[in-house]
Amino acid sequence: MKIYVSHSRLFDFKSDLYEPLKNSGIDAEFIFPHKNSDEPFDSKRLFESKGCDLVLAEGSYQSTGQGIELGWANLLGIKIISMYKSGTRISNSQKMISETVIEYDNEADMIEKLKIKYDAQAFGA
Repeated sequence: MKIYVSHSRLFDFKSDLYEPLKNSGIDAEFIFPHKNSDEPFDSKRLFESKGCDLVLAEGSYQSTGQGIELGWANLLGIKIISMYKSGTRISNSQKMISETVIEYDNEADMIEKLKIKYDAQAFGA
């Protein structure tokens, strides 16, 4: 399974999101759009070509670009799992287009909850 990781750039996503996912032991290929570059990533083309099976959206920080990405994914029928850190909130629009919404306390809790969802239904795939 290929999972595109969508997020804002308003936090240390490489340390707080990419690293925990990469080391999670979840049997999936994660697509980290800004792993090697801060340049815009052509997620629309990825979605149109069915280059991913799922979008994992970290929604703790608002981002217009992420909202556009999630709109494309939703329009093209790609499942979306949203997650956000306790003490923050995601938009009602993001909740409406997400198959699942996960609230987490810290990185370990985020991974644990994702693993439960992944093991139960392979993220609904």
